[in-house]
Amino acid sequence: MGRYVARRLLQMIPVFFGTTLLIFLMVYSLPGDPVAGLFGDKGTDPATLAALRHQHGLDLPLWQQYWNYITGILFHFDFGSQIRSGREITEVVGAAFPVTLRLAFLAFAIEIVLGLALGIVAGLKAGKWADNLILVLTLLIISMPVFVLGFIVKSVFAFQLGWIEPNVSNDETWGELLAPAIVLGSLSLAYVARLTRTSMAENLRADYVRTAVAKGLPKRRVIGVHLMRNSMIPVVTFLGTDIGALMGGALVTEGIFNVHGVGGLIYESVVRREGQTVVGVVTVLVVVYLIASLLVDLLYAVMDPRIRYA
Repeated sequence: MGRYVARRLLQMIPVFFGTTLLIFLMVYSLPGDPVAGLFGDKGTDPATLAALRHQHGLDLPLWQQYWNYITGILFHFDFGSQIRSGREITEVVGAAFPVTLRLAFLAFAIEIVLGLALGIVAGLKAGKWADNLILVLTLLIISMPVFVLGFIVKSVFAFQLGWIEPNVSNDETWGELLAPAIVLGSLSLAYVARLTRTSMAENLRADYVRTAVAKGLPKRRVIGVHLMRNSMIPVVTFLGTDIGALMGGALVTEGIFNVHGVGGLIYESVVRREGQTVVGVVTVLVVVYLIASLLVDLLYAVMDPRIRYA
């Protein structure tokens, strides 16, 4: 198990450098000047612009900017500073990240509870009306874009019924985050339900399940221990990779419900051409994604020991 963990950790190193370099190049290839944008249409003199570019290191070659950025993170945990406000990127991300983290956590909990429950029911009742109803429901959710579902939820439950507030306040209570969390987690919920349903329906016909039934084991033990353990392997893989998707995919949902999280920060930074902020936020998301993938790989190896020796 130790060699398996070490191998997975070593694999994360080139992934981290590759993704951060790609993001860095993409962001800095966008047109526009973040320094000139500070002064709007009035503009300012070239000497002031040159001084600000030098202050933020924007006059250096691109490879040197990336080298300074990556060494600042690795040796000093320094992600740079926001050009517009002068605040440290870590401070800006630190203010927005907990909001998106709570939103993603709530969406993830809804996705696990409802997705697994629907998938288990559909898998155990394969071919019956309950299975068909769940398949139609999940297909409807998968077919609907997130922004459409968000506007439907907001229009019906906020403006028509008045059950929720149309926008989340600056306090971001758990109750206010429930509606955007349902919208954010809906697509993943449908995928989890379908993955669980397919995996359980296939494993119901497996020899080890028939053997467990033939041995006279209680139905609860056959389903809860033998069937669930093997059926959850593809679902766990999806759930692990979905954590990063939930964090990054919150941009649209946060925009619809006016949530002041990472999504809103990225959108605002892209509009203002704040490359350092965008790269800093996305780098944090990359680290979250890599950690989640590592945890999934470890859980995967625990559930199926053959994976450790693959």
